Amino acid sequence: MKPSRILIVGGSGFLGRHLTARLAAQNRRIIVPSRRPERARHLLMLPTARLVDMSSPEAPSIEALVADSDAVVNLAGILHGSHGEPYGRDFAQTHVELPRRLAQACARSGVRRLIHVSALGVSDDPAQPGPSMYLRSKADGERAIREVQGVDWTILRPSVVFGPEDRFLNTFASLQRVLPVLPLGRAQARFQPVYVGDVAQAIVNALDRPATIGRSFEMAGPEVFTLAELARLAGRWSGHPRPVWALPYTLGQIQAGVLGAMPNPVMSMDNFDSMGIDNVASGPIAPELGITPTPLASVAPNYLPRKVRYNEERAMARR
Repeated sequence: MKPSRILIVGGSGFLGRHLTARLAAQNRRIIVPSRRPERARHLLMLPTARLVDMSSPEAPSIEALVADSDAVVNLAGILHGSHGEPYGRDFAQTHVELPRRLAQACARSGVRRLIHVSALGVSDDPAQPGPSMYLRSKADGERAIREVQGVDWTILRPSVVFGPEDRFLNTFASLQRVLPVLPLGRAQARFQPVYVGDVAQAIVNALDRPATIGRSFEMAGPEVFTLAELARLAGRWSGHPRPVWALPYTLGQIQAGVLGAMPNPVMSMDNFDSMGIDNVASGPIAPELGITPTPLASVAPNYLPRKVRYNEERAMARR
């Protein structure tokens, strides 16, 4: 039987917007907890969605929300956090403790189905845990789920995700709108970007396909790019192409350290460390997910110019 009541943790974010829209179109009930419900007002437009304000003293526990569901999807993740060994407290809470808590709540409540979104590049070998806190904590989060008995889990490992609201290509486009030259650390790092709509649809498909239970799946697009190539494409497609200056290793480290100290960093030392290994899949998307990956060039040129123009209009309005 297809799950009809689905708890989506992290459902108010970029990927969550696309996933909730697809599930609502299937008339499934959606529960989305959020500590910042003002950022999730768009969910109120979906007739089957319930937005739960977790900042309220009367908010139910996450265990109670799990018990009121037929399936759980965990999209929660962070790119930046406090430092520690093997990772800081922020990464531990979001990437390890939360997945474990959700899996344990599923087991206690008899909720069998759990979809967990991890990351491409996560190591299955505890002896080689990964070069960054992000990847090490993601790996431990996966292990925490696998250790819980009585849960039908599926783990998805997407590469960097692109789409109209992404903070990847849009960041490169915005920077080239204001900078004459784009200095770039780890310029030769390799990525295989995957479309947000494909990841969302893979989650929907996995919810209903027993063949995906107990398995981990890589998710990547049909093409591999270097970081420099992606930056150049973002500049060209947004209408603000700039020269990309590939920084030497040490200067790239310095750049990452400086950017990571800013209030809303676009890069950190941990991101720099993550890019020490290629973010490329070992093969095509598994047929069990039912996805034909969308090429970057068929989507990104359509939304990057609009996003940049919107930002420019906002800037003009403030003057």
